[in-house]
Amino acid sequence: MKVKVLKKKVVKNIKLNNMYGKGIGPQGLGCSTHNGYTIGKGGEGSPLMKTAAWTRKEGKDPKGGLNAKGVASYRAANPGSKLQTAVTKKPSELKAGSKDAKRRKSFCARMSGMPGPMKKPNGEPTRKKLALDKWNC
Repeated sequence: MKVKVLKKKVVKNIKLNNMYGKGIGPQGLGCSTHNGYTIGKGGEGSPLMKTAAWTRKEGKDPKGGLNAKGVASYRAANPGSKLQTAVTKKPSELKAGSKDAKRRKSFCARMSGMPGPMKKPNGEPTRKKLALDKWNC
């Protein structure tokens, strides 16, 4: 009897080790949609760890794009990245040819060509629309 219990624990540990870094969602372990947690080295003896803030609501700006916490989280998760917050000044306030003006123009050109709707079926703007509005595109 004790041998069977030990085997179940070993099998469970093997499954958890194979699932490292995968999400935990409504469909169970290893699904593509998750609730903000992944299997890994969590604190206080928990096998769960929170995903980076830039992938969750707390790292996103309700007006579109990432907030400062989201940008800091992304830079921590991706060493060497040069992600910055949005250029929110109006184009008329930017000096022509400045770094900010070039960043804004480049972002608008890239993001405007992205596929996808500007409104959700319920009529609310999508994250794409919010980001374009924030950058004054």
